[in-house]
Amino acid sequence: MVHPAISAAREASDLWERCLRTASHRPSPFTFFDGTIHMGPAVVLRGAPEAAVYYRTLLAELEARAAAGVAAVPGESLRLYWDGMPVWGRLRALSQTFAEFRTSVVASTYCNSWIFSTLDAADPWRSMARASVELFIARSDGPKERYIEEMVSLYGVDGIVFHDCRTCPNNSNTRYGMPRRISERLGIPTLVLDGDVNDLRCFSDEQARTNIEGFVEQLADARSASGRAIRA
Repeated sequence: MVHPAISAAREASDLWERCLRTASHRPSPFTFFDGTIHMGPAVVLRGAPEAAVYYRTLLAELEARAAAGVAAVPGESLRLYWDGMPVWGRLRALSQTFAEFRTSVVASTYCNSWIFSTLDAADPWRSMARASVELFIARSDGPKERYIEEMVSLYGVDGIVFHDCRTCPNNSNTRYGMPRRISERLGIPTLVLDGDVNDLRCFSDEQARTNIEGFVEQLADARSASGRAIRA
């Protein structure tokens, strides 16, 4: 027997994934900060048919923007991946800071965590169990690092921002050497931002801006050096 709620959840999940994948276009029509807002139906309306309606509408707009070359960040120069929780109380400020430096945060672990590709309406209980145990947050560092490596390749990012969320250690991958290992293996820089998902006493606007600006300059210098090496 096909379970209608699981079927609806899977359809919405697949559409949400397609929405996120539009950010692989250059320039990206969609950013991580947009995704934290638009993931709402995937979170609170999972299993309801309205979620799929929402994402079909969103997907059509994103595909049209991608085809027309409309950038979420005008003048996009650099592309980043965000790992960890959002800093919910600073979404606007961080979005504006990255945009000021013509840097698009094109993908994230967090928004992708609401994709459940193993859901099967014909096998609801087992498929929900598989979806739960395969969540990024439930995996060990090896599978996590391989996943991030795939995302770096898919979205063509220049660097990775790791958010060290003080009150959510299970969703922070900064504390056991992952940023260093990924940077060494992939040859791309990483930045760790201190903060929190909710408690803004753990987050400094000034320090975050200084760190982001320095990171962007590092990436830009690395790109310039690479270009000079190729021309030589």
